[in-house]
Amino acid sequence: MAPEAFDTAAATSLRRDYYDEVASRYWQRPATSQEIDEGLTNDGVELLTPPTGQFVVGRYDGEAAACGGVLMLDAECAELTRVYLRPAFRGKQGAGLMLEVLEHEARLLGASRMVLNTRLDLIEARSLYVRNGYREIPAYCTGPYVEICYGKDLGQAD
Repeated sequence: MAPEAFDTAAATSLRRDYYDEVASRYWQRPATSQEIDEGLTNDGVELLTPPTGQFVVGRYDGEAAACGGVLMLDAECAELTRVYLRPAFRGKQGAGLMLEVLEHEARLLGASRMVLNTRLDLIEARSLYVRNGYREIPAYCTGPYVEICYGKDLGQAD
């Protein structure tokens, strides 16, 4: 797992799969290609480059398997975003490794705290965050899909 530009072929494919899964679960039907295109248009992913953030792609035996991003909200707080592991790679400890790498990248950007927001129906994601030390916090932002927020102190830079 390593930082990678958000617009490489692998990163773009992972971002499309991420949006397809979360939108399809929310709508309780398959998302269309047009809906995925619209969802990714102007989604702010360009901020996931230093110094405002970082995008990471994880590979398993060379195949793009996971992605995630870190967005600096201020000088000390980063937001975890777009964390996704393709279904074929789940259950192999990749999601936990992705969180470790994203936390490391956040520290390199100066963050001492990580926050995230998610939906209540994304039970697997919520379980992952709690298993990795994230605790429920008061809402730090608003939006149509912000149903629960989590935070974690990251400590000092690596």
